[in-house]
Amino acid sequence: MPPVHLDIDSTSGIARLHFQRPEVLNAIDVTTARALRDQVQVLAGDARVRCVLLSGEGRAFVAGGDLAPFAQDFDRAPAIIDDLLDALHPAIDGLRALDAPVIAAVHGAVAGAGLSLMAGCDLVLAAEDTRFVMAFDRVGLSPDCGGTYHLPRQIGPRRTAELYLLGSTLTAEQALAMGLVNRVLPGAELATASQQWAAQIAAGPTRAYGHFKRLVQQTYGNTLMQQLEAERTAVKAATQTQDFRTGVQAFMAKQPARFSGQ
Repeated sequence: MPPVHLDIDSTSGIARLHFQRPEVLNAIDVTTARALRDQVQVLAGDARVRCVLLSGEGRAFVAGGDLAPFAQDFDRAPAIIDDLLDALHPAIDGLRALDAPVIAAVHGAVAGAGLSLMAGCDLVLAAEDTRFVMAFDRVGLSPDCGGTYHLPRQIGPRRTAELYLLGSTLTAEQALAMGLVNRVLPGAELATASQQWAAQIAAGPTRAYGHFKRLVQQTYGNTLMQQLEAERTAVKAATQTQDFRTGVQAFMAKQPARFSGQ
């Protein structure tokens, strides 16, 4: 089976990206990284996609990078890193650039690159058994995959430093308390709850969500006036969508809006 499976429900608009290397806790090797990049490119080119649900097969979400190729030939380590990141960087950026919000449904081990990948998603639901750890320090590596970009913005630089420098492992409840995840629930409820969130989001105004995502992403680099002008540009563009007309007409008629995502 492919290391990353993509399924797009054309009726609901929900796309599911599912890591499928359970024998190694979905650790990312070059083949997996390239498969993820290719599937994200498919998502970016499919106007039907209105929400993306990211998950992992077996006992973990993603337990970091696969170290086996390094152990086989340490001299090739820099080249292996380039092969991995040449694929992962466009995948991570591609998910971030989608209008469709991205939900991570995580369980078991969320480590290293898996934690960085999760941190780049818009929403995170976690099973009660989930454990979060940077893990890079345990093998003498510095972080990658955007962890040093997203984590300081989400939980602050000092908590990020604690995760890396002290090798701290977070429980799901600790991750919730510091804002790393949105919701914690029993593992048996994870699939249902994440599907419900995905269905609700997929029924929403997808292009407006895309504007929201980009506004939040750029806010840290903007002054107040720059952000106000970016909001002006975005809201004007949103008025040109079919969903805006649908929403206003439904509001005036005191009826729920049925958005098309266009």
